Parts: sequence; structure tokens; C-alpha cells
Amino acid sequence: MHGQRLDKWLWFARILKSRTLAARLVGEGHVRINGHKTDQPAKIISPGDVLTIALERQVLVLKVLDPGTRRGPYVEAHLLYEDLTARAGDIPQ
Repeated sequence: MHGQRLDKWLWFARILKSRTLAARLVGEGHVRINGHKTDQPAKIISPGDVLTIALERQVLVLKVLDPGTRRGPYVEAHLLYEDLTARAGDIPQ
């Protein structure tokens, strides 16, 4: 298995518009990897990792499927992850 820098992956997956914004979001502590908070944009993530990303208006829960090799169109970017956000909301209280 190979990995990818967290900030770069967030940009490749089109979660954020720029790598600078991705690095800032991570640096401010708004991202968790497998439940552990990180503030290191250079942290390496691998397929199977689950990211919890607190954006301004929503929280995303994404399972990394592939590290990616470039920032492609939305259809290609969507293949890099599985969106678990809806399932997280289905947990009974």
C-alpha cells in the first residue's frame, strides 16, 4: 500500500479548492484520521483510513479508497473516497 500527504489528498479529492486551504484546515485541527485529531498537513494517509473533516457548514466522514495521482475532474476525484457521512447520521441516539 502507498500513501499520500493529507493536504494533497484533500485537494486531489476536491474537498477543498486549494492545497493551501487544505493545509490551513488541517493545521487548525479540523481533521481527524481514524478518530485521532491531527494538525499536520504532511501526515501520510493510506487506503482504509477514515477522515472526519469539520468544514464551515458541515462535517464529512470519508473513507480513503485511493491516494490518487492528480487533481482530476469531479468524477475521478469521487473515486478516491467513500462518503460515510450519511451513515454516521443514521446511528440511533
